[in-house]
Amino acid sequence: MDFLRPACWSEALEAKANHPDATPVAGGTDVMVELNFDHRRPETLLDLTRIEQLREWSRTERDGVASVRIGAGVPYSRLIDELGTSLPGLAMASRTVGSPQIRNRGTLGGNLASASPAGDGHPPLLASNAEIELESVRGSRTIPIGEFFTGVKRTAMAPDELVAAVHVPVSTGPQQFSKIGTRNAMVIAVCTFAIALWPDRRGVGTGLGSAAPTPRPATEAEAFLAAALTDADQWDDPRPLPDSITERFGELVAHAAAPIDDVRGTAGYRTHALRVLARRTLSWAWDEYRGDTEFSGRQRCA
Repeated sequence: MDFLRPACWSEALEAKANHPDATPVAGGTDVMVELNFDHRRPETLLDLTRIEQLREWSRTERDGVASVRIGAGVPYSRLIDELGTSLPGLAMASRTVGSPQIRNRGTLGGNLASASPAGDGHPPLLASNAEIELESVRGSRTIPIGEFFTGVKRTAMAPDELVAAVHVPVSTGPQQFSKIGTRNAMVIAVCTFAIALWPDRRGVGTGLGSAAPTPRPATEAEAFLAAALTDADQWDDPRPLPDSITERFGELVAHAAAPIDDVRGTAGYRTHALRVLARRTLSWAWDEYRGDTEFSGRQRCA
């Protein structure tokens, strides 16, 4: 096995161009497990840990929208500590990743490149309409998160491309994330769900994880809830949501899933759980939007 360790980003892009089959290593929390269990044996490893710019984040503006550009090498622990106010849904999801040691090593960019349907960071990125910045020696491009995942552990990345950064809009309303696993920590998700309220544009974002071949939004549920809130003038005069709205929202979220039976749970259980998670996270987010201090800023367990 060849081991490449570029000292800068341009060297990394050249190495990937010359070795398109090379497996990038950022935190190594996915790759090293697969190597240790002999599930993969790549001919070349491309170590990105020396590249400082991948560990930086900055505030930007894209099409008039305040955003955060997160370098692909920023670990989960820093997302929690440094971006919890600007990107609360992503910070909530990051808190559920592995152990403190894993959160110190694992990166959002590595999670995206692995493209696991159970990746904890994916649902809040979908709920925020994030964009993935890819780069190669040929140039750079951005892909909407909804177009990035193409299959189980497959992405729209070209063989010579690397994930450079993720662009995430700054939240303008409450966000929530909830996860079900076979235990409370150190576990791969049975299913996950994220919701984001966008009162500035009267919109709703969602993201499902571990419930289909790829992470995906519940677009029908988003459209239903946004229309229901607008028709009832709830954005400007927020009141308790009728049970009919939360129930229907949960049904539409469950309908968006395409789960399977596996060792962590059955398809039927995942469908039921998503319906429950959708109702709960909507209730928490809406209570926060209404200004209920009992709920504001908290993360709930499922």
